[in-house]
Amino acid sequence: MASTSSPSFSFSKFEFPVSNPRGRNYKIASSISFRENHISKPTISSPKPRFSLIDSHQRRLVSSLNAALIDPIEDKSVSDTGSTTNNPEFEVLSCTWNWRDYSIRYQFSGNSGPALVLVHGFGANSDHWRKNIPVLAKSHRVYAIDLIGYGYSDKPNPREFGVNSFYTFETWATQLNEFCTNVIKDEAFFICNSIGGLVGLQAAVMEPQICKGIVLLNISLRMLHIKKQPWFGRPFIRSFQSLLRNTAVGKFFFKTVATPQSVKSILCQCYHDTSQVTEELVEKILLPGLEPGAVDVFLEFICYSEGPLPEELLPQVKCPVLVAWGDKDPWEPIDLGRVYGEFDVVEDFVVLSDVGHCPQDEAPHLVNPLVESFVARHASAKASASMRTV
Repeated sequence: MASTSSPSFSFSKFEFPVSNPRGRNYKIASSISFRENHISKPTISSPKPRFSLIDSHQRRLVSSLNAALIDPIEDKSVSDTGSTTNNPEFEVLSCTWNWRDYSIRYQFSGNSGPALVLVHGFGANSDHWRKNIPVLAKSHRVYAIDLIGYGYSDKPNPREFGVNSFYTFETWATQLNEFCTNVIKDEAFFICNSIGGLVGLQAAVMEPQICKGIVLLNISLRMLHIKKQPWFGRPFIRSFQSLLRNTAVGKFFFKTVATPQSVKSILCQCYHDTSQVTEELVEKILLPGLEPGAVDVFLEFICYSEGPLPEELLPQVKCPVLVAWGDKDPWEPIDLGRVYGEFDVVEDFVVLSDVGHCPQDEAPHLVNPLVESFVARHASAKASASMRTV
């Protein structure tokens, strides 16, 4: 952590107006005990924030700038990055899939039950699910994938694609759907964190027959999306993004923050329980970020202000959705996230008490039972419907 004498960057607080949810019972998950809600949910419009130059990605940039200036922490050695489970019955295997001539890393465990695909967030990888895979594998076939550009998947240079953006939610959604078709060879439930939630929603919209249900954990609000900013703010956003992407500033910035001390400081800001920010976690996040091409992917995505919004995708989704939110998330505030609980397709909005932006890693004791309950409910419902049609 930073010493009190360390220099830092300070930014004024930005506030956003939020539509108050109506007629909605929100669940507090300090322990898991759920009951069915049968509440009709009105159709609502997207939240309309005031102008802000900072969204979740920029909050991370601010966090990174602060982290880059803190006193260094001791750089201790971390254990090997092999299997993440101590239970040999549910060994986690690391595999490679050739997708359109790109090498994609994924992890797998479990021999029976419904298929789950775990989709990580920005700057993360499938190792961020290491506390979930072996537990969920007891009753599911569990797959965790590294999205192209992240983790140990290939990282093609975005400039090779000319003016067409490659690192988009459509690209990742296509990867996800084709993974289900070619590797799993079955339908699947998508369990998603942060921007992974946009990937899961986009995939479900593009190929609705593949996705059986989606769990969204602190989905990205995408507050810097061009549609959420007034016309007079857009030039500032474009200039800021161009500075990072097209000058040496971006790569210098990335090099500065791609250190153990910076990564640890950033994680300590988005995890409410900082005891969960271990040396193992720092290594799991940092090492893939040092792979060739990682800096170009990083800079490309933080300049991506277009593409879909959650509130645009949710009305198009045909499968059931559960939204869960750590109420201490500093990047994606729960007061803004609650609006997603009002969409018809969302069956529940679950508040994860005293949890930050990455609930699956910070509070797996809350997330794992939540996933199991959701999947069991909808897998059994589909099985019953199939039996009635025979």
